[in-house]
Amino acid sequence: MNDWPNGWTDDRDDRSAYGRGSADARPEGARVMPHVQPPRAPRPPRQRGPYDGGGGADAYDSGWSDGQVYRGSGQRQEPPPPPGTAPPDGGAPRPRPRRRWGRIIGFSTLALAFVLLVTGVATYFWADGKLNREVDLSALEDRPEAGEGTNYLIVGSDSREGLTDDQKDDLHTGDAEGGRTDTMILLHVGDNGSTMISLPRDSWVTIPEFTGSESGRRIPEQERKLNAAYTIEGPWLLARTVEANLDIRIDHYVEIGFGGFANVVDALGGVEMCLDEPIQDKNSGADFEAGCQRMNGTEALAYNRQRYQEAMGDLGRTQNQQEFLSTLADQAASWSTVLNPFKVYPVLGSVLDALIVDKDMSLWDLRSMFWAMRSAERMNMPVSDPGYETSEGSAVLWDTEQVDALMDQIRNDEKVTVNVSEE
Repeated sequence: MNDWPNGWTDDRDDRSAYGRGSADARPEGARVMPHVQPPRAPRPPRQRGPYDGGGGADAYDSGWSDGQVYRGSGQRQEPPPPPGTAPPDGGAPRPRPRRRWGRIIGFSTLALAFVLLVTGVATYFWADGKLNREVDLSALEDRPEAGEGTNYLIVGSDSREGLTDDQKDDLHTGDAEGGRTDTMILLHVGDNGSTMISLPRDSWVTIPEFTGSESGRRIPEQERKLNAAYTIEGPWLLARTVEANLDIRIDHYVEIGFGGFANVVDALGGVEMCLDEPIQDKNSGADFEAGCQRMNGTEALAYNRQRYQEAMGDLGRTQNQQEFLSTLADQAASWSTVLNPFKVYPVLGSVLDALIVDKDMSLWDLRSMFWAMRSAERMNMPVSDPGYETSEGSAVLWDTEQVDALMDQIRNDEKVTVNVSEE
């Protein structure tokens, strides 16, 4: 039996065979050797990965995700239950997250306080810059010693500066030249309350010697009406005359003119006054019925200037002025004005534009003055003769004894007990 592959023989004499010594020179055809497959080694089982879609160890991983979220264990994670609901296993409800209201309220309060602080500081510097500090009281001569409390000299002048002809007609101011005072009030503010004392403009006083702070001229001593001191040398000589006749130191000076007074009243939206009887005065333009009514700026000025129908003349007018100023101050300091930014800024601006004050006046001093006027005890200067005959006509003569007693109480900041005859 021949075990050789086809074409091979051990018979050397067989010449038909291909090979050494073969008679046939043709090459034999190519033979294909069979491919022997080596035995396959056993494959270890494949671990199931996080992205396997199932099947056995040899399952094909396509890399495709069906949108489910898997974690390390390969198990699907369900979304957490809403706050306040019980979980699927029946456990306790999941607590709702607490809102930190304390922190929210704290930050809101801090932000509000910061805004108010910035607004307050900005308002202070704005208002302080608008204050007209023109009167230097340090220029006064032979001044009395300062007493207890604070004394303000409040002056209402008939200045027509800045008024047009139409405004003069509306306000019934006339065209008089020079400056005069329609109102002079001594306001004392102390620990025992506030006292508002009107100084009648026709009061007969001694105008002391004085060197004009602006003109430089020497003013001789003279007996005149109090109003003349302002006409001669303005606020400086008026303050000097009040100090010399009352022996009391003026700490602050405040002046307001016709136009400024009317503007302040209009900025407040008018001032409500209640009248016991009707008033008609063609000289001031006053025309009011009895009862309560709201006066605008023009009407308020007419009311404060009228005096001819008053039984006490100028003394009656000063009482009306005190009442009006107290009402105006009370309305300006009310919460409905202070807490309303659309009202408080116009009022504050009109007040600051209208006033002329001394160089040492601060906004705090001005606030104290308005606050004191709201509840001040109101009175006229004690008078012994309201029709005192002088070289300048009828004048008002003070009661010297009563005035001295009153000024002692003011100077020492005592409660005022002097009985004023006009009250």
